Amino acid sequence: MMRSAVMMLAAAATAPAAPEVRQLDLPGISSAMWESHPAIDPLTGDLWFVRSDAGFSGWRLYMSRCVRNRWTAATPAPIAAPGLEADPWFTRDGRALWFISSRATGGAASKGLDIWRVSRARDGGWEAPEKLPAPVNSDDAEWFPRVAPDGWLYFGSRRPGGLGKDDIWRARQAADGRWTVENAGPAINTADAEYEFAPAPNGKWGVLATDKGLFRIEHTPAGWRRAGRFGPTVNANGTEIGPLIARDGRSFVFSRDAGAGKSGELFVARLGASRAGPARCDWPPQRGSSWRR
Repeated sequence: MMRSAVMMLAAAATAPAAPEVRQLDLPGISSAMWESHPAIDPLTGDLWFVRSDAGFSGWRLYMSRCVRNRWTAATPAPIAAPGLEADPWFTRDGRALWFISSRATGGAASKGLDIWRVSRARDGGWEAPEKLPAPVNSDDAEWFPRVAPDGWLYFGSRRPGGLGKDDIWRARQAADGRWTVENAGPAINTADAEYEFAPAPNGKWGVLATDKGLFRIEHTPAGWRRAGRFGPTVNANGTEIGPLIARDGRSFVFSRDAGAGKSGELFVARLGASRAGPARCDWPPQRGSSWRR
């Protein structure tokens, strides 16, 4: 009896607080398709995201602009190419964009997905995207590239050598341009599937997407550790994906199946006193906006 009580208290101490969660209604962006994996351009305020069919296949990059406090009708991203494309992520200064694509073959098979990076040109447009070399990319799929404040590039892959079905890996580029890659380790990965890891802008915590739902991950002097699974306000039906943490770390946006034939929609989870997220087209003009990356 005593042991059970201690275990319950320990679990309560490590489990994340239940965030307030609500669906985002974004005219021009929300549709009968599946919208996911949002990213905000810190220089223009444009919203980039992934649009798929209702069954979450056929991933393509779209974007919408803020005009007169309204989102414009979403259009294909300016870097779009034949094949699958997804998982956009901007560097904090907005000078580069990371994403995944099968444009090397133009095929629709997810195994052909690789990590790409594109730099912003002086005129504000985009230069030619560059595919990252091996060992970052492999013969298997790579997805969800996210650079942590300490310089590590985190991404998901099903490549050999992992601990489970899908794992989180990390890579670092040396001064000579060469990349080294390693498994993110058992603090993050298990025998199950870990899909996506989004480190917070301050590097102290992150959100991990798995086949068991979204988890909070915290950074300690000994490295990363799982701080617990978010509760039912976040993990409603096992389809939760694509977390984007706000700059102030007090909220994050994610996507999940909205049910009732609505396909995938964007939701915001509030972790503390913060703007509720992009419910209106009102950033980045407000200085200090929670959603500026």
